[in-house]
Amino acid sequence: MFGHVPRDLWQKWAPPDAQNRIDLVCRAFLVEDGERRILIETGIGAFFEPKLKERYGVVEDGHVLLDSLSARGLTPADIDVVLLSHLHFDHAGGALLPYADGAGLRLAFPRATFVTSAAAFARASAPHTRDRASFIPGLAALLEGSGRLRLLGPEEPTCPELGPRVRCRTSGGHTEGMLIPFLLGQSRTAVFCADLIPGAPWVHLPVTMGYDRFPERLVDEKAELYRDLGIGGLLLFTHDAAVAAGSLAEESTGRYGLGARYAQLDRLDLDAAG
Repeated sequence: MFGHVPRDLWQKWAPPDAQNRIDLVCRAFLVEDGERRILIETGIGAFFEPKLKERYGVVEDGHVLLDSLSARGLTPADIDVVLLSHLHFDHAGGALLPYADGAGLRLAFPRATFVTSAAAFARASAPHTRDRASFIPGLAALLEGSGRLRLLGPEEPTCPELGPRVRCRTSGGHTEGMLIPFLLGQSRTAVFCADLIPGAPWVHLPVTMGYDRFPERLVDEKAELYRDLGIGGLLLFTHDAAVAAGSLAEESTGRYGLGARYAQLDRLDLDAAG
């Protein structure tokens, strides 16, 4: 998760267990824009068979995302759009119903349009040997067969289903075609960082993951995102167990970091002043 960063340094940020695993989450964000409900990513879900669930240290039983929606009075049928930054299993697995012995893959959101990039979909459909294990066999075909798949091209930052206040850029440092959605509020802009910036330690420009295909490109993409977002803009993190979001800050040394930090982010109005 920390690429070339020495363990003596990164273990201060994320202490490992006896199997060298660290605590991570797979956080999704629900965007409500008028009557439109957009779910940004779906986390890992509960699609793993028991053997793989144990291998990856998935500690929750059941589909946490669906339970979280239920706690907010929502069902999967209430979701209009599911935006998938890319189709790695820890970002797209929650789009599936829980594992059932003998049952195949089944989509969890019966009426949602699934939005991802054409490049990310192509990668998932024909992965390289190096990252084949990161994808769910059969998911791409299932999404396509649903008739509810919307693929964004490289010069297509949004679509009618997302609306004008969600605009995506494409990143290729982590995996080909990863979407980074900007949420444009009247008072504040937030950006869902996906695996470009998985959490607070990765805000520092040189910190990348060993999973990243092109680390130098990823560093450049982070720098460009910071310039466009601006100091004080909100970064939304998918994998940080301790920090759900934080405002971008620049230290006196010129190093990027976080100002305000939010351990949890239950609701935030990007249109409200202050």
